[in-house]
Amino acid sequence: MPTSSQWLTINSPDGPFQAYLALPHGGLGGPGIVLLQEIFGVNEHIRSVADQYAADGYVVLAPDLFWRQQPRVELGYDEAGWQRAVALMNACDVALARADIALAAAALRARPGVGARIATLGFCFGGRLSFLAACDGVVDAAVAYYGGGIHNCLDQAERLAVPLQLHFGAEDSHIPAAAVAGIAERFAADENVEIHLYPQAEHGFNCSHRSSYQQRGAAQAHGNSLLFLAEQL
Repeated sequence: MPTSSQWLTINSPDGPFQAYLALPHGGLGGPGIVLLQEIFGVNEHIRSVADQYAADGYVVLAPDLFWRQQPRVELGYDEAGWQRAVALMNACDVALARADIALAAAALRARPGVGARIATLGFCFGGRLSFLAACDGVVDAAVAYYGGGIHNCLDQAERLAVPLQLHFGAEDSHIPAAAVAGIAERFAADENVEIHLYPQAEHGFNCSHRSSYQQRGAAQAHGNSLLFLAEQL
């Protein structure tokens, strides 16, 4: 039986929003992942990541975090897409996004067949939100790929009580090397945090829809993520 997918509705105090659900082979069962988007929305790339992890045996839920600005927005990686994406990110209330993630996590936990432990997995803007969700304690583990702004949120780290895995490109033009070094220094003594740095990898190295895609780094990061998730969930 192949993987399957559909859009679900989640209710919030501000109204309903949608989330993309990808189910593993066989339908219902598997550990849960809340997949957190880049600034380009739950677009074709993010849905393909959800489907990929569903094929790996996970129940994946990707909430639309920009629904208050433009529901179900899907952007590409050209100049117009970048401009619109940055505008949406700047208009996004992070506190409300964190609340939406908590609702998505609760909805995922409530699904039949989802295990007792779930994780967030986020990219870019979603990487930062994955880190914050871990600090909020709404998941049992978190993975963040090139999470922009994490270095500005390290005051939240004292609340981190779940395992965390971070992925960065060594040649990321959006996240300074000094920022990655500061994050590494903050967590140097924390055995629950692991950081992977991929040589010659740019920002967005996991996205095959972008010119910055690096197949080797993406493959290594996916393998590291699967091992981490298997151990934690």
